[in-house]
Amino acid sequence: MKFRFARHTNNLEQIKSFYIDILGFESLGGFDNHNGYDGIFIGKSSENWHLEFTKSEEIVHFDFNEDDILVFYPETIAEYDFLIENINKNNIDFIESKNPYWSINGKMILDPDGYRIIISNLKAK
Repeated sequence: MKFRFARHTNNLEQIKSFYIDILGFESLGGFDNHNGYDGIFIGKSSENWHLEFTKSEEIVHFDFNEDDILVFYPETIAEYDFLIENINKNNIDFIESKNPYWSINGKMILDPDGYRIIISNLKAK
C-alpha cells in the first residue's frame, strides 16, 4: 500500500525549503495550475509514501490540534544527529510536546505552517 499525506498551505516555497533543505527530503515532483492548484510532492524516492502540499488562491486558516503530529524516524543515530544539528543551524526552536512520551523519545518542532513535527530517536541505531 502507498500513502500520501496532503495538506494545503499559504506558502508553498517556504514549506518546500523546510522539508527539503532542513529535513532532507527530496522533491518528487509537482504541478502548476491544476484546477487552480499548484502543488509539490516531497519524500524519499525509495519509500512508499510522500507528502503533498498544495496552494491556491484560497487563504488557509489553520486549525491544528497539539496532538496533530507528523513523526519521522531516522534510520541511524548519524541521521538523527544530522537532522537535529541542521534544525539548530537554522535557528528552529524545539518545543515541548503535550504528550510527555515525545519529550523522551524525540524532539518536536513546528513547520512553517505551525504543524508539529517529531524527529524520533526510537529507530536510530
